[in-house]
Amino acid sequence: MRPDPRSGSKIGVLVPYTNVNLEPDLTLMPPEGATLHFERLGDYDIDAVPGTDQMARLGASDISESLRLICGVRPAAVLYGCTSATLTHGPEFDRDLARRVKAASGAVSITAAGALIAAIQALGVTKVGFSSPYLGEINDQAVAFLAGSGIETIKRHDIGRALGNYGQGKLAPDEVFDLALGADGAEAEAIVLSCTDMRAVEAVDRIEAATGKPVVTSNQAMVFVLCRALGLCRPKGAPGRLFDLLTS
Repeated sequence: MRPDPRSGSKIGVLVPYTNVNLEPDLTLMPPEGATLHFERLGDYDIDAVPGTDQMARLGASDISESLRLICGVRPAAVLYGCTSATLTHGPEFDRDLARRVKAASGAVSITAAGALIAAIQALGVTKVGFSSPYLGEINDQAVAFLAGSGIETIKRHDIGRALGNYGQGKLAPDEVFDLALGADGAEAEAIVLSCTDMRAVEAVDRIEAATGKPVVTSNQAMVFVLCRALGLCRPKGAPGRLFDLLTS
């Protein structure tokens, strides 16, 4: 008889309130022996293009009520599911947010931006290709965020148009595949796709087959770091060479 996952760890996930892809992505690669529980985050303009000011505002917003509500399930871990909200502020802000969530919840605290760094470092690479659905100014900050942890962006590929909050979520996996190929440089050792609301998880295997390089996405990285922190096995359906680093 298989163990009942409801008797295992509870994972709390904080999700920006217009994000439509983080929850489906996590259900594609559910951590075995755990259950997922979601709470929304707000404090940004639903109709504005999510530029630096909008994302920095979200990162700096008071999340105490959302955190209080998700802590009602007594989570073993809390995932902060927005990459750009903290990378716009820099690595120390991201680490401080993780510390504050841990102090308030008593749980393992994982941010999307911090998970990207941890996953890249776990692969042992220092040179990457980078792409996202962000405006160029946020991509500038993302490249600087990676550099702050000793990760060099060899090639960056911007999407080339301003996407609203819902536009990011509507990108098809085929478009994500094209973004990834555009970021692939000869010296890049891995491809990094940043954004928890981009359908990158569905494209990972195809990108790796086309480039011969490991792929790291925001949502995939959070699940990897979560499994490593809680000692969980590779989730069924988890794509990519990153998860080869976990026991099956």
